[in-house]
Amino acid sequence: MSTVTEHPAIGRRSVSRQSTGRPEARSQESDRQGTAEADGLAVASFLLGLPGLLLFNIVLGPIAITLATLALLRGTSRRGRALLGLTLGITSLVILAVTIATSHGVLIDIGS
Repeated sequence: MSTVTEHPAIGRRSVSRQSTGRPEARSQESDRQGTAEADGLAVASFLLGLPGLLLFNIVLGPIAITLATLALLRGTSRRGRALLGLTLGITSLVILAVTIATSHGVLIDIGS
């Protein structure tokens, strides 16, 4: 419901909106926004975890793990994608650890 008031000194109209008293409508809208945000986090974790298997493991792995964890905590509807992003992030860090352990700390040898 809105009311229109006229201010004679200013010469403008102001519109004030009163709440309709429906808090359930606001909570449903915020739930949808929260779920949409969590779904975006799940997709982002998957998309960052995938290239993280081969490139920039040290950066993309932890980011994928963090985004997947946030998506799961916020109740995403794309739970499988978030779990896949979490798995890919952990796997990328495992691959990095194995690569470093087997190459004695040398990842790229340009001089030989």
